[in-house]
Amino acid sequence: MLTKKLWSMISLLVIAAFVVTACGGPTTTEAPAATAAPAATQAPAATQAPPPTEAPAPTEAPETVGGFQIPAIEEGKFNVAMVLIGPHDDGGWSQAHYEGLLYVEENVPDTHVAYIELVPEGADSEQVFRSLARKGFDLIFGTSFGYMDPMEVVAEEFPDSMFVHISGFKSNETNFGNLFGAMEVMKYIAGMMAGSRAKVDGAPKLGYMATFPIPEELRLGNAIALGMKRTCPECTMDVRWIHTWHDPVIEKEAAASLFDAGVQVVFTGADTPAAGDVAQEKGKWGVNYDWVGACKVDACLTAPYWNWGTVYAQIAEATKAGTYQPGWEYFDADSGALGLYGFMEGQTPQPGWNDLPEEDKQLILDTVAAALAGEFTRFDVFKGPISDNKGNVILEDGVSLEQLDLDGFKEFGSPCNTCMYWWADGVTAELPSLGN
Repeated sequence: MLTKKLWSMISLLVIAAFVVTACGGPTTTEAPAATAAPAATQAPAATQAPPPTEAPAPTEAPETVGGFQIPAIEEGKFNVAMVLIGPHDDGGWSQAHYEGLLYVEENVPDTHVAYIELVPEGADSEQVFRSLARKGFDLIFGTSFGYMDPMEVVAEEFPDSMFVHISGFKSNETNFGNLFGAMEVMKYIAGMMAGSRAKVDGAPKLGYMATFPIPEELRLGNAIALGMKRTCPECTMDVRWIHTWHDPVIEKEAAASLFDAGVQVVFTGADTPAAGDVAQEKGKWGVNYDWVGACKVDACLTAPYWNWGTVYAQIAEATKAGTYQPGWEYFDADSGALGLYGFMEGQTPQPGWNDLPEEDKQLILDTVAAALAGEFTRFDVFKGPISDNKGNVILEDGVSLEQLDLDGFKEFGSPCNTCMYWWADGVTAELPSLGN
């Protein structure tokens, strides 16, 4: 565990570099029903909770704080609140979390849920977290990287509320914990599929729209590149930094730029389905992200996605029972909380799958099955031999990265050994500046 002094140093550097601007807006207390994934018939079995069908119950007379409506608790119930960086129906990251919240309401008895959307990172989020805690919410989820430090501050002030932060690296091990999952496994498998697709099309070039230069984004980009090389050794991957989590215009412009530069398959690290949508216009392929319903066009090759409901329900039940111990929770695909669209139970692969080489298809299917069985994890994705795009050996044969390596940059003060500040072989981009 890192010292508090070290975490503070990391926090200052990260927040200074990566604060995201978003438009604040009122909380939505009554919302449309969650959207189910398209039905299908072929795929390896996996544990996946069905999307719920009803939105959180509206609350009465919400209080307005800093331009945000703060919902009220329901007396006699276990009250859960969620803070979203984007709109709850963004077709990506925020919608996946929102549907996870609905799952909690439907599956944890005597639970009331509420959410506030479009909350910027930084001071605005701190104000919102504090207001929710004052209202008496028992469990509060913060779903963006830049919510980490504000949530840490508020957690110290309200020891009777439980705070869970998604995607960061801090915990006080009392009432403030960190939660994330090994999406690098699904990105790796999607990279295998994209490499095979580009090879078949005779255009061996992939593209990646990365958001901010944090370990998560390099980790996921490297996973894509490593998977790509399994099926297309001659393939390369370009990178565009877009410096936003959610901006439909910027995401579409970046996707078009990559396609126009000769890329055949574009991946996104951001929220909207721009990669697939622009691919449809260009006659190419996109890999969307985050939400089970993200593939709405045939040109969407697949979409790694989150199924947060099962994990959120477990945390809610344990918090309600007084047994939840917050810390650093990082789940793999066998949790049922990670998916790859087209390959989970009840789904059919997208059209771009159909004419891939049979040996590539079998490799992909075998890897999906192994991941869902817990036999292929993040430490298998990042197992040597691995070299970077400068020819340096990152990992010797049979050696895996450790968790701190997956999460850390030495430049941010992490005690990681190998760390994640490198690009895998095949990536044609330079390393991003870390602002120090």
